[in-house]
Amino acid sequence: MTTAAESATSLVQSVDWLAIAPPLTAAAVALVVLVADLFVPEARKPLLGYGAVAGLVAALALIVPLHDGDRSTFCLTTGSHACSYTADHFTLVIQALVLGGALLTALLSIGDTRKLPAGEFWFLLLSSAAGAALLPASRDLATLVIALEVASLPAFALVGIKRGDRRSSEAALKFFLSSVVATAVMLLGVSFVYAATGTLHLTDLTGRLDHVDPQLSTLAGAGVALTLVGFAFKTAAAPFHFWVPDTYVGAPLPIAAYLSVVGKAVGFSGLILVTVVAFPAYADVWGPALAVLAALTMTVGNVAALRQSASRARGAVRLLAWSSVAQAGYLLVPVAAAAYAGERRIGSTVAYALMYAVVNLGAFAVAALVARTHPGNRIDDYRGLYATRPLAALALAFFLLCLAGLPPGVIGLFAKVTVFSAAVDAGLGWLAVVMAVNVVVALYYYLRWTAALFRGPSEEEAAPVVRPRVPAPLTAAIVLTAAAGVVLSGAPQTVLRFAGVNLF
Repeated sequence: MTTAAESATSLVQSVDWLAIAPPLTAAAVALVVLVADLFVPEARKPLLGYGAVAGLVAALALIVPLHDGDRSTFCLTTGSHACSYTADHFTLVIQALVLGGALLTALLSIGDTRKLPAGEFWFLLLSSAAGAALLPASRDLATLVIALEVASLPAFALVGIKRGDRRSSEAALKFFLSSVVATAVMLLGVSFVYAATGTLHLTDLTGRLDHVDPQLSTLAGAGVALTLVGFAFKTAAAPFHFWVPDTYVGAPLPIAAYLSVVGKAVGFSGLILVTVVAFPAYADVWGPALAVLAALTMTVGNVAALRQSASRARGAVRLLAWSSVAQAGYLLVPVAAAAYAGERRIGSTVAYALMYAVVNLGAFAVAALVARTHPGNRIDDYRGLYATRPLAALALAFFLLCLAGLPPGVIGLFAKVTVFSAAVDAGLGWLAVVMAVNVVVALYYYLRWTAALFRGPSEEEAAPVVRPRVPAPLTAAIVLTAAAGVVLSGAPQTVLRFAGVNLF
């Protein structure tokens, strides 16, 4: 007979501190930076930014010791052996993506936060990065939702951190309201799933949804649908994408870059976990739904990007925002294909996300450089950039060609081919055709922007322009992303091999 003391002991969970080290380090450094801000004099506030960069580098370094094998912690000690946190290959790849994205965002932000409250800015960025790093390791719905909100809530404040800026406040409000609605819908769905199955652990849900009580099948189906709708908001899938352009335009430029990469990675990693790991029993429902969302999202994003005027204020950022929506459609394709061809197709989404993260952050880095002399950041402001900043123009041209999927951006072409192959192999020929048409449509606005870089300067720019000194961190961000893109274009198969995931 089990004594009370033995029962209590069996409920004590051991903690694998190394497994949780990457998100924990980011969270700890966030607190250190916030406290240090109280004591650091105004003249030394830039040191907080370098401290944040060092913290993100340390969090990235702590991923390396975990590459040997799966590690799990916060596991049930009675009955099922399901765990709430698992550091497997999928987790580590996404953590590397989000922490690397946060690191590049930090490099873009150093020197660009002079008019922002430094302590709060770095605290919010690191806190959001900690939540983003926690999410891919989450293996129960409660932890998944908490991680999603830890990543999202600081992002609201970061979008609206430019005090007194009406556009920034409006963007933060739109972002907040849309995210709150998404979270409410998702929580309702999670509660329905829990009521029907009695568990929140993803691995347990796999079997229990297969044998749910017939009287609760409608409740379970509604829960699955509502949970997926919540993630559709987070991934900016059409028609839940309406918050994206205004949010990117109103946010500080580095935060727009952060949302376009890290925010998207968070949404898609959560969507992959709930569909492929938790809800395979409903693949016949979410598979067709995600295929339709993918087609709609890429079409809406590309059509809207085509309509962007070259002379519109913040037009470059708005075009990147709509491009981000279109790219979300491409990212949805392998997830939809997984419903028909198995979870091996998920590697295509992860590979595409890695490519997109590198080149999109690089494009935003060059946009931040141009914004130092042209605050309006119109597409027309990039005309003749090659004559004034040839290396920056070549880097941006390379990033845009990668996004378009044209040589020499081989990594972009390779990523699109893997996604296209996933659709064809899954029997989604119609979706492959839609994707092919959208890729051709996107060539117009990517090539139009690329061509502008090498045209002669406009009459207004004909006079000599004093070029301000480029901060070293901004230069480092452009160099790092360009170098990564070139290396990956030279060995594109490395991305797919690195992104290969096994979620079971």
